[in-house]
Amino acid sequence: MKLNKTWMLSGIALFLSACVSQKKFTELETLQQNTKDLLDSTTVKLNSCDEEKQTALAALAAAQEQVKFLKSNNQDLINNLGNLTTLSQKGAENLEKSLESLKEKDSRIQRMQDAVTRKDSVTLALVTSLKGALGNLADDDIEINVEKGVVYVSISDKLLFNSGSYVVSQRAKEVLGKVAKVVNDKPEIEFMVEGHTDDVPIRKEGIEDNWDLSVKRATSVIRILQNDFGVSPTRMTAAGRSFYMPLADNDTKANRAKNRRTRIVVLPKLDQFYNLIEEGMKAAAQ
Repeated sequence: MKLNKTWMLSGIALFLSACVSQKKFTELETLQQNTKDLLDSTTVKLNSCDEEKQTALAALAAAQEQVKFLKSNNQDLINNLGNLTTLSQKGAENLEKSLESLKEKDSRIQRMQDAVTRKDSVTLALVTSLKGALGNLADDDIEINVEKGVVYVSISDKLLFNSGSYVVSQRAKEVLGKVAKVVNDKPEIEFMVEGHTDDVPIRKEGIEDNWDLSVKRATSVIRILQNDFGVSPTRMTAAGRSFYMPLADNDTKANRAKNRRTRIVVLPKLDQFYNLIEEGMKAAAQ
């Protein structure tokens, strides 16, 4: 096509050279060359623009893909955030329930501690009263102690009975009267009277063995407390332990004397203890 254009331009030049002056021809020839140069430059620029356009279109396509990817990731992040929010709400609810449960357990523990404290206060008051009433007696005749919240009053055999007998001595009645005074002042307590012997076999009219002697001694003490000092029989229990709960080995006279004793056991009233707990629970609920 360029060849055709060249021949055409040459023809025109010959034609014009025949028709126009040499000066005019030169001007036209110069204009032709400028036009040709401009055309070539424009063609180069057009090709460059096409390349830039293709590059720009490729960059645009890549950018569109990136935008699509970012939109997708953004939606995933939004969804995950929603899930995390839901999980956080559930976690907060579970934490709140756990805290409420811990508070309730702490409250129950506190109520039980309060009940134990009140029970210990009653026990301490009882021990103080008994020691105050029996304080003038010798330590080897009577002993008052507390084991695991239970009050024990041990009275020696020589103070209560003659050897091999279950008849309460006159001197012992004075001691039992003091004990009765304390227990009558505390009608809420119950107690058990236990008889204990040594392991020396006994053969005596009216007494079959140490089991029998220990029980008879316990019932004799209870009858004195009931008949002479007005202690309610509904609050007392009689028990015989024979020689099966010794304080010491029955290998010496002194040890056997220790084992022969009558013990008053203040029974823990579990129903009263639980009532204290229930009262604490009701008070806490209010």
